[in-house]
Amino acid sequence: MINDTLILVNKENGLPSSYIPTDLELIDHKFAYDNKYLRKEARHSIEKLGSDALSLGYKIVVVSAFRDYKYQHDLHHEYIKVKGLEDAQLCSARPGYSEHQTGLAIDAMGSNNDYNLFEDSIEFKWMKNNAHKYGFILRYPKDKTNITGYKYEPWHYRYVGLKAALDIYKNDLTLEEYIKKQT
Repeated sequence: MINDTLILVNKENGLPSSYIPTDLELIDHKFAYDNKYLRKEARHSIEKLGSDALSLGYKIVVVSAFRDYKYQHDLHHEYIKVKGLEDAQLCSARPGYSEHQTGLAIDAMGSNNDYNLFEDSIEFKWMKNNAHKYGFILRYPKDKTNITGYKYEPWHYRYVGLKAALDIYKNDLTLEEYIKKQT
């Protein structure tokens, strides 16, 4: 179902261009750069994650969250212009095929203030080992491009709920592998 937290949006499974989640909420500015929105359940979880991380001395900041179809269209075409079609397809979803349109995906930045270098931040290791406790998974892990269709993105996390996140984390799965295992 389109509003299910386990909806699979990838290169083969898209969303209608008009789809906008009905329960989008503004992420507290302590945990997001500018005005970023997530679905209610995911917003609550990312704020809890951010608060817990902050209490331990880590700074997790959401730099990208919900994107509508038009935003993704413009962004994807900019990637094609700058990187070329082949490279763009490994790092940018076509409009309608971006997880960000679900309102369940984030791009995170750490205290080094560069999401492209999130893996080099002190927050990355903490996030990689703890995100599942808040219902988030590292969506595009290393060595799984053949399954996800996207290059490794250490900054891109997807909310899937606590039960699914724990199973995905413990078994080193992608969302594609997890959903296939469930059917």
